[in-house]
Amino acid sequence: MNHYSPSNWLNLPEFNIAIFSFLLSFFWEIQQMWFYQIPAGYSHLDIVRNCTVATVGDVIILLIAFWAVAALSKSRHWLRYPSRRQMSVFILVGVVITVVIEAWSTGPLNRWTYAESMPTIPILGTGLVPLLMWFLVPPLTIWFTRRQMLSERY
Repeated sequence: MNHYSPSNWLNLPEFNIAIFSFLLSFFWEIQQMWFYQIPAGYSHLDIVRNCTVATVGDVIILLIAFWAVAALSKSRHWLRYPSRRQMSVFILVGVVITVVIEAWSTGPLNRWTYAESMPTIPILGTGLVPLLMWFLVPPLTIWFTRRQMLSERY
Protein backbone atom coordinates (compact mmCIF):
# COMPACT_ATOMS: atom_id res chain seq x y z
CA MET A 1 0.00 0.00 0.00
CA ASN A 2 1.24 3.52 -0.81
CA HIS A 3 2.31 5.31 2.38
CA TYR A 4 1.03 8.62 1.05
CA SER A 5 -2.43 7.61 -0.10
CA PRO A 6 -5.31 9.78 1.12
CA SER A 7 -6.78 6.82 2.97
CA ASN A 8 -3.70 6.81 5.22
CA TRP A 9 -3.48 10.46 6.15
CA LEU A 10 -7.25 10.88 6.44
CA ASN A 11 -7.15 8.33 9.26
CA LEU A 12 -4.34 10.00 11.21
CA PRO A 13 -5.53 11.13 14.63
CA GLU A 14 -3.82 14.50 14.10
CA PHE A 15 -5.69 15.15 10.86
CA ASN A 16 -9.05 14.40 12.45
CA ILE A 17 -8.23 16.41 15.55
CA ALA A 18 -7.21 19.37 13.39
CA ILE A 19 -10.42 19.26 11.34
CA PHE A 20 -12.83 18.81 14.25
CA SER A 21 -11.02 21.30 16.49
CA PHE A 22 -10.94 23.90 13.70
CA LEU A 23 -14.69 23.65 13.16
CA LEU A 24 -15.55 23.70 16.86
CA SER A 25 -12.97 26.35 17.78
CA PHE A 26 -14.01 28.72 15.01
CA PHE A 27 -17.60 28.60 16.26
CA TRP A 28 -16.31 29.24 19.80
CA GLU A 29 -14.08 32.14 18.70
CA ILE A 30 -16.96 33.87 16.91
CA GLN A 31 -19.30 33.38 19.87
CA GLN A 32 -16.83 34.74 22.44
CA MET A 33 -16.22 38.02 20.58
CA TRP A 34 -18.68 39.71 22.96
CA PHE A 35 -16.09 39.34 25.69
CA TYR A 36 -13.33 41.25 23.87
CA GLN A 37 -12.97 44.90 22.98
CA ILE A 38 -13.23 45.30 19.24
CA PRO A 39 -11.13 48.20 17.97
CA ALA A 40 -13.05 51.05 16.36
CA GLY A 41 -13.14 50.74 12.61
CA TYR A 42 -12.89 46.94 12.55
CA SER A 43 -14.95 45.47 9.73
CA HIS A 44 -16.70 42.11 9.77
CA LEU A 45 -13.84 40.82 7.62
CA ASP A 46 -11.30 41.98 10.24
CA ILE A 47 -13.22 40.13 12.94
CA VAL A 48 -13.52 36.94 10.87
CA ARG A 49 -9.80 37.12 10.00
CA ASN A 50 -8.84 37.55 13.67
CA CYS A 51 -11.14 34.70 14.70
CA THR A 52 -9.61 32.50 12.00
CA VAL A 53 -6.08 33.26 13.22
CA ALA A 54 -7.17 32.56 16.81
CA THR A 55 -8.77 29.31 15.65
CA VAL A 56 -5.52 28.18 14.01
CA GLY A 57 -3.81 28.95 17.33
CA ASP A 58 -6.41 26.85 19.16
CA VAL A 59 -5.79 23.95 16.78
CA ILE A 60 -2.04 24.17 17.37
CA ILE A 61 -2.51 24.23 21.15
CA LEU A 62 -4.88 21.29 20.93
CA LEU A 63 -2.38 19.31 18.83
CA ILE A 64 0.41 20.09 21.32
CA ALA A 65 -1.83 18.83 24.14
CA PHE A 66 -2.63 15.71 22.10
CA TRP A 67 1.07 15.02 21.44
CA ALA A 68 1.91 15.55 25.13
CA VAL A 69 -0.56 12.84 26.10
CA ALA A 70 0.62 10.65 23.20
CA ALA A 71 4.20 10.94 24.49
CA LEU A 72 3.15 10.01 28.02
CA SER A 73 0.94 7.18 26.75
CA LYS A 74 3.50 6.05 24.16
CA SER A 75 0.67 5.95 21.60
CA ARG A 76 -0.90 8.42 19.22
CA HIS A 77 -4.07 6.33 19.42
CA TRP A 78 -4.70 6.99 23.12
CA LEU A 79 -7.91 8.80 22.24
CA ARG A 80 -9.59 5.62 21.03
CA TYR A 81 -10.15 4.75 24.70
CA PRO A 82 -9.02 7.76 26.72
CA SER A 83 -8.64 7.40 30.46
CA ARG A 84 -9.56 10.13 32.93
CA ARG A 85 -5.86 10.73 33.52
CA GLN A 86 -5.19 11.18 29.80
CA MET A 87 -8.10 13.57 29.40
CA SER A 88 -7.00 15.49 32.50
CA VAL A 89 -3.45 15.89 31.18
CA PHE A 90 -4.84 16.84 27.75
CA ILE A 91 -6.99 19.59 29.25
CA LEU A 92 -4.30 20.71 31.72
CA VAL A 93 -1.70 21.21 28.97
CA GLY A 94 -4.18 23.31 26.99
CA VAL A 95 -5.15 25.37 30.03
CA VAL A 96 -1.52 26.10 30.94
CA ILE A 97 -0.66 27.17 27.39
CA THR A 98 -3.81 29.27 27.22
CA VAL A 99 -3.04 31.04 30.52
CA VAL A 100 0.46 31.92 29.27
CA ILE A 101 -0.77 33.13 25.88
CA GLU A 102 -3.59 35.18 27.42
CA ALA A 103 -1.17 36.76 29.92
CA TRP A 104 1.30 37.73 27.18
CA SER A 105 -1.39 38.84 24.74
CA THR A 106 -3.35 41.02 27.15
CA GLY A 107 -0.13 42.23 28.81
CA PRO A 108 3.24 42.95 27.21
CA LEU A 109 2.23 42.05 23.62
CA ASN A 110 -1.01 44.06 23.83
CA ARG A 111 -2.61 41.89 21.12
CA TRP A 112 -6.13 42.05 22.54
CA THR A 113 -8.13 43.52 25.39
CA TYR A 114 -10.95 42.04 27.41
CA ALA A 115 -14.30 43.80 27.45
CA GLU A 116 -15.94 44.71 30.76
CA SER A 117 -18.16 41.64 30.31
CA MET A 118 -15.19 39.22 30.49
CA PRO A 119 -15.02 37.52 33.89
CA THR A 120 -11.39 37.03 34.92
CA ILE A 121 -9.58 34.67 37.27
CA PRO A 122 -8.30 36.59 40.31
CA ILE A 123 -4.51 36.92 40.59
CA LEU A 124 -3.95 35.55 37.07
CA GLY A 125 -6.21 38.05 35.33
CA THR A 126 -6.92 35.42 32.67
CA GLY A 127 -10.32 35.58 31.04
CA LEU A 128 -12.69 32.84 32.16
CA VAL A 129 -14.17 32.42 28.67
CA PRO A 130 -10.89 31.30 26.99
CA LEU A 131 -10.35 28.85 29.85
CA LEU A 132 -13.91 27.56 29.67
CA MET A 133 -13.23 26.65 26.05
CA TRP A 134 -10.83 23.94 27.28
CA PHE A 135 -13.59 22.19 29.15
CA LEU A 136 -15.93 22.10 26.14
CA VAL A 137 -14.22 22.25 22.74
CA PRO A 138 -11.28 19.82 23.25
CA PRO A 139 -13.38 17.09 24.91
CA LEU A 140 -15.89 17.41 22.06
CA THR A 141 -13.02 17.27 19.58
CA ILE A 142 -11.77 14.05 21.17
CA TRP A 143 -15.30 12.63 21.14
CA PHE A 144 -15.76 13.36 17.41
CA THR A 145 -12.26 12.13 16.56
CA ARG A 146 -12.75 8.98 18.60
CA ARG A 147 -16.03 8.25 16.80
CA GLN A 148 -14.31 8.82 13.47
CA MET A 149 -11.37 6.57 14.33
CA LEU A 150 -13.52 3.78 15.75
CA SER A 151 -15.60 3.74 12.57
CA GLU A 152 -12.53 3.34 10.30
CA ARG A 153 -12.60 0.38 7.97
CA TYR A 154 -9.33 -1.50 7.51
